[in-house]
Amino acid sequence: MRRRVREGEREAFAQLYEEYARAVYNHALRLTGDWSSAEEIMSETFLTAWRTRARVHEEGGSLLPWLLGIATHKADNARRALRRRQLFLARQPRPRAEEDFAPRTAARIDDARRLRAVRAALGRLRRQEREVLALCVWAGLDYQQTAEALGIAVGTVRSRLSRARKKLARLADEAADEAARETSDPRETSEPGCARGEMTSAAAIAALPVREELT
Repeated sequence: MRRRVREGEREAFAQLYEEYARAVYNHALRLTGDWSSAEEIMSETFLTAWRTRARVHEEGGSLLPWLLGIATHKADNARRALRRRQLFLARQPRPRAEEDFAPRTAARIDDARRLRAVRAALGRLRRQEREVLALCVWAGLDYQQTAEALGIAVGTVRSRLSRARKKLARLADEAADEAARETSDPRETSEPGCARGEMTSAAAIAALPVREELT
């Protein structure tokens, strides 16, 4: 497969897309928390893979780490662009909101809330820690593959992942304390369930297992 991709066989790229498009999309979604951004990143990842196919070594295992490495950089660029857009929109007058009562939107709203909770938890991490966590925990890469995807040493992967887990565990404790205070103080005006959702997401992420190596 590596040789075929390197030589630009379109059938090989079609197979590559078929096998890994979903994994690339999910990885981008976890890093950005936005469906449309994830779709765009997935498309840009495979376009970049095609353009840079000559860099692929013929020897090696799965090409998923290579693809996820590209997607990680694309997601980082997308987050910076999103922050710029948000700063611009924050300065503009807000349009009048129109409530949508369609029942089919309920599930999507619930999913969006979960994504916001996960994104809030991950947002407390440094970019490098967030990327390692996404690759090791969600994408299922082992330490060596994560190092390959990010172009760093295996020891760096381990240390970043360890720091990320400790921060998320601490975040879960802090959010639990905040949720307890909100419950005991009827004057609290924060959005119900916000701290609890953040706590649950942080604790769940921190507890997820990591593969030492793929079989």
